[in-house]
Amino acid sequence: MSEAPPTDQELSDFRATCRAFLDEHATGISLSEPDPRDHATIAQNKAFQGLLADAGLAGLTYPKEYGGAGLTKAHEAIWREEYSKYPDMTTQLTISHGMCLPMLSEYGTEEQKETYVADNIAARTVWCQMFSEPGAGSDVASLQTRADLDGDEWIINGQKVWTTLAHVCDYGIVIARTDHEVPKHAGISMFIVDMHDPAIEIRPIHQIDGGMHFNEVFFTDLRIPKDNLLGPLHEGWRLATAMLMYERVAIGTGSTGGINTPHSKRLIEHARKNGRLDEPVLRQKLMKLHCEETAKSLISMRTRAELKAGKTPGPGGSLGKLHGSKILRDVRSLANELVGMETDAWMEGDRGQWWGRLILGSFQAGIAGGTDEIQKNIIGDRVLGLPREPSVDKGVPFKELRVGTQKEI
Repeated sequence: MSEAPPTDQELSDFRATCRAFLDEHATGISLSEPDPRDHATIAQNKAFQGLLADAGLAGLTYPKEYGGAGLTKAHEAIWREEYSKYPDMTTQLTISHGMCLPMLSEYGTEEQKETYVADNIAARTVWCQMFSEPGAGSDVASLQTRADLDGDEWIINGQKVWTTLAHVCDYGIVIARTDHEVPKHAGISMFIVDMHDPAIEIRPIHQIDGGMHFNEVFFTDLRIPKDNLLGPLHEGWRLATAMLMYERVAIGTGSTGGINTPHSKRLIEHARKNGRLDEPVLRQKLMKLHCEETAKSLISMRTRAELKAGKTPGPGGSLGKLHGSKILRDVRSLANELVGMETDAWMEGDRGQWWGRLILGSFQAGIAGGTDEIQKNIIGDRVLGLPREPSVDKGVPFKELRVGTQKEI
């Protein structure tokens, strides 16, 4: 028998609890100096998440036996509504909580859940995702990182790239090739790895905006227990697809709920301070951006409603992801127009510094989590029902393909 849904009074009391907690703790991320490797930011994220866990507000819909709060989707919706009114205190936990945690919960064994889920929820451990490779970006199924079974252990060799926050993560979810005799999508499996293992080398990637939160990751004879296989053997592509759907939901909907228009609010306030808010053309551009952000919020709310109904994320998550990329293109243009040359030439501490870094960092929105072109293909194929693009390697064993650096197996 299912439990009775929460009463209106219970939900009202919960909303008050959320507000009280956020009033006290959601005061914004404080940085006294630039944080290119995100060490200070992730430390504050973990501290906030730890307080959430102590207050019984972390992992709201996850079972109590795995460290969650054991509450309903209605509670989660209220939390998101309230959290949207405060500074985001978990900016760097999106992958750990929005992608890795649901995968562990949905596909992990009982032992894996007992071992990892509670620490993930409370951010005692932070997780990363390792899919992309130098020769397998948009076409992730062409990956060459391999995992070979040796008795009770898997031996992993290969390279991943663009791994967000790998250098501050405790664990990672990686996909590797476990069968070269079958077509590329069929011979992939998913694994849990300890990022502190000395067989893993992590090298930073220096970004144009001054950040270094992306990394290259190298595996050299990494040995992991046989039980670190996540999900069924050779079904890694199915799991990777599910994880990518979670990723696009996480990126496309964010960690808050309701109507959220942060970029237009900031730009409108900047125009007001500069006495330009009455310019008709500029007002029209700002209103258009406000409408775009509102529409994206509505798409996010619809996606969250589907999750609330118990549905696994589908291709609709690509709509929010693609929409967010378009919004940032508009933000770039408006920021340059409103702030001016200070976005291009600024000294440390100048007002143009924040805007300049936002503009430079915004370009990754059309790449990270799947390029805009990939999102359009997904939407066309799986949402609109348009014909798929031709696949020249369909049914060809992976060992016969010439992908990346592969010459012979």
